[in-house]
Amino acid sequence: MPNFDRLTEAQIRKAEAEGKLKNLEGEGRPLPHRPGDALIDPGEAVGYRIMAEAGALPEEVGLKAQMDAARADWQAATDPDEKKRLMARIADLQMRYEIARDARRKFMR
Repeated sequence: MPNFDRLTEAQIRKAEAEGKLKNLEGEGRPLPHRPGDALIDPGEAVGYRIMAEAGALPEEVGLKAQMDAARADWQAATDPDEKKRLMARIADLQMRYEIARDARRKFMR
């Protein structure tokens, strides 16, 4: 069985020699800090990136963004009635997010 570490390293060195790793987007800058990515399977992360570049993300990604916005609105709100309304919105989005995530996981099995 081949040594995949050596094979990978050889491919990287070949790409460097051919100049394929020059002028890439973000070159010379640190990678973005994404602590949530540590909890995502690398295969899923690649899939999400490909879907994002194609403009087609799973429903749960949009719902998560809406939840984050609703939470920020809740924190900024001062009126108790508004906070209550926003908490109900967050609960609804959380439920829809969990349903979408579970459906995707069942589909991927």
